[in-house]
This record gives sequence, structure tokens and C-alpha cells, in this order.
Amino acid sequence: MKVNQRTTFINEKEVQYTHIETGSPVVCFMFSGAGYTYEKPLFYYSTMTMLQNQYDVVHIHYSYGQDVIKFPLIDITKIIVNDVNHIITEVFKNHRYQETVFLGKSLGTIPIINGLRKIDMNMNMNSKMILLTPLLKFDSIFEALLSSNHSTLIVIGDKDPHYISRKIQEIENKTNIKIEKVPNANHSLDIEPFNTSKSITVLENVMKRIDKFLKYNSNSANGCDS
Repeated sequence: MKVNQRTTFINEKEVQYTHIETGSPVVCFMFSGAGYTYEKPLFYYSTMTMLQNQYDVVHIHYSYGQDVIKFPLIDITKIIVNDVNHIITEVFKNHRYQETVFLGKSLGTIPIINGLRKIDMNMNMNSKMILLTPLLKFDSIFEALLSSNHSTLIVIGDKDPHYISRKIQEIENKTNIKIEKVPNANHSLDIEPFNTSKSITVLENVMKRIDKFLKYNSNSANGCDS
């Protein structure tokens, strides 16, 4: 396994990414939240789950100040998608991956949900999405999910401010989307009121659900069922 720290320049802005290579034909691009970075539990163990399944992993280390986060969603989407598109293109120039998974949390779900169609069209891919605590309060995010045909796993807690029952019910009607609803979990998927052991159990269950999603989709692609 090789771990490469790389730097690229996008419109004179420096953006770093980490490429963990196992020699796999499958790659998972990961997109962090505003303050939820790759050393945090959900990303640390998601990375381990991908490596356990023999996937390559790319962590994109973008960083945006509060001024950018206050922009309208359409502007935030353009900024982030432009950055990640550049890195995805760079990775694919040097590697011939056959399958692609996109995993993001919170802010990191924006480029996946709102930008994935463009990425897939440019790369001639049909990618899978894993969305941890997506920002469903935004109607454009919700509507993009309703119109998406990508195989998708959503994990969200029912104490998350972005958990909106009406929207969740509509999304659940889509056969290509699976939703894991976590009782009493907040936007970090921690249990409220704070409970360490139950929060660790939730983390374990989320990783099992991701692992099942990866294996099911891999088997389905080969004409098998799970």
C-alpha cells in the first residue's frame, strides 16, 4: 500500500489531497465536512472500511473560510465542484479505475449530490454515493436526490437539524436510495443526550452498513444478489 500526499494548484490556489493506493480497480473519493475532517471517527473508519474492501482512497483536503460558507448554495457548489473536479481529473489521468465511489459528510455531500452528474458525464462513469448527514434542509439538495439514479446510501440521525420527515419519506420511495435512520443521533451521528457506548455502537453499525452497501453493489454489478 502506498500513501502519497499531493498538491495541485487551482486558479493559483493550493489544494492538497492524499491518495492511498492498494492497486485496486476501484477508488473512493472522500469529501470532508466544514469542521469534520479525515481524522474524525466517521472518516477514519470509513477509510479503513474501504481499504478492508481493497479500494483505493482519495482524501481531498479543501478548506473554506466562513466567508465562503455564507455564500448562496449555488455559489458554494460551484467553488467546491471546481476544486474537486480538478483533482478527480488529475487522479484519473494517472490511474484507470473501473468503478468509483463518492463518500461525503455534511458540507462534503454538496459536490457529490449537485456535481456528480457533471463528473460522471466527463469521466464516462456511473458512480455510487455514500452520504453521511446530507444537508437536506436545502431544497436543491433534496430535489437533486429525487432526480438522481445513482445507487446511494444515506445515513442520518433523527436529531439532526437536516432530518426532515417529509423529505426523508419522499427519498425513501426511490428504489436506488437506501436510508439508514439513526434514532437519537445528531449531526455528528453521536447519541443525544451524550452517551459514549451507544455512540460507539452507532459508529460500528454505520461501518457495517457501508460495508454491506459496498458488497451488495459489487455483487449486483456482477449479476448476483445479496
